[in-house]
Amino acid sequence: MEKFEGYIFTALCSTNFLISCLLFSRVTREQREPYMDEVFHIPQAQKYCSGKFNEWEPMITTLPGLYLVSVGVIKPVVWLADLTGAVVCSTAMLRFINLLFNCGNLYLLYLLVCKLHLREKTRTTSRRVLSALSLSTFPVLYFFNFLYYTDAGSTFFILFTYLMTLYGCHKASAFLGVCSVLFRQTNIIWVAFCAGTLVAAKMDEAWKVEHSKKRDEKSPPSQVPLSISGAKKVLLFTLEFLASPSHVKAVLLVAWPYAAVGVGFLVFVVLNDGIVVGDRTSHEACLNFPQLFYFFSFALFFSLPVSLCYHRVLRFLQALKKQPLFFLSLTCVALLLVWKFTFVHKYLLADNRHFPFYVWKRLFQRHELVRFLLVPAYVFAGWNFLDSFKSRSLFWSLAFLACLLAATVPQKLLEFRYFIVPYLMYRLHMPLPSLTRLIVEFLLYTAVNAATLYIFISKTFHWPDSTATQRFMW
Repeated sequence: MEKFEGYIFTALCSTNFLISCLLFSRVTREQREPYMDEVFHIPQAQKYCSGKFNEWEPMITTLPGLYLVSVGVIKPVVWLADLTGAVVCSTAMLRFINLLFNCGNLYLLYLLVCKLHLREKTRTTSRRVLSALSLSTFPVLYFFNFLYYTDAGSTFFILFTYLMTLYGCHKASAFLGVCSVLFRQTNIIWVAFCAGTLVAAKMDEAWKVEHSKKRDEKSPPSQVPLSISGAKKVLLFTLEFLASPSHVKAVLLVAWPYAAVGVGFLVFVVLNDGIVVGDRTSHEACLNFPQLFYFFSFALFFSLPVSLCYHRVLRFLQALKKQPLFFLSLTCVALLLVWKFTFVHKYLLADNRHFPFYVWKRLFQRHELVRFLLVPAYVFAGWNFLDSFKSRSLFWSLAFLACLLAATVPQKLLEFRYFIVPYLMYRLHMPLPSLTRLIVEFLLYTAVNAATLYIFISKTFHWPDSTATQRFMW
């Protein structure tokens, strides 16, 4: 980091922390008692603070990573400051842990932007810094910095895991991956993605060697035509690669720490008789393929300032004209998946405190045909998503898509929090946008954050059968 850039980034971190503290103070004053999932998380953390590590709340579905980190941070502070009484492991003190994770996420995002866009060093200081700031204020993630949820810590450890992978510190990366799984079990998918990038690098090398031998100069080695023959070519090459002992050995020599984490996770699943720790009936896996389409739409909306432009729309129209049968087939497959594999979780229909409830009610429940009429929009959103990766290698893109499928499709509940990590990974790997686009993106995120926090604080309501104050949230 250059000296001048270091000063700018330090000032930015300090300002971000100050503003977040002011917002945190307002949120905590308005909502002093645990809210939503906090009614499970906070009492459990307080049990850990009291040394009761053998007591567990059966409604909690995740492992105790958040509570262990909270106790590890709070206990030394309590001892140094000689604090006693109700303030120790209070709701406010536990929530404050996520503000610390917010600072960590900002720093990690900055380091990732610098590492992933290493070739774009000239005249990009402001763009790198603004990219990190914008992503750290990504609305769904930023909102949960003010409540005691697992999202901030889960994101922190996944970003840290990936950063260590990029720097080649695979043992440290695997250890951090274990920490991320302790926050949320599905993070094993992104640990697998870190390993997948190493496998993809080896496969890309082998693919280029094979192309150079055949002297196939018609298309770049990383490009494969979107056709059945192209897919067949990639599949055959993948099978040949995995059947080669020398290739498998080369991969294992690098990726064995991640393999060890994967084996450990499988042991946990067998012993636990599943991935979910508690409340299993409400968190059953299924093949909810439209979740992928919802994610593409979600990604299109939040990346609109940096991903969409006139030239990209023009390229899409040209692609439609050039390959009409391919896009027609894709649309038919999407229609079939929407028809046969749409699942609606009972929480989505019953809990009117969450924004997805209103998205579903006011869009999808307007008419039976709405979910089918949205398919062309899904196709465009998916194409826009993939087009953003055209600078990435073939097998890296396949590894990412495989992990994206694993992270979204098995989820029955439409929950925007599940999209945080895949979206950040997507956005981080896009080409570094122009300064103007980044400013627009930051303004969009700021406006959404301001609106959601205002609604949470000011637009309260009550259920007919309860006196408790209810609030709207992600």
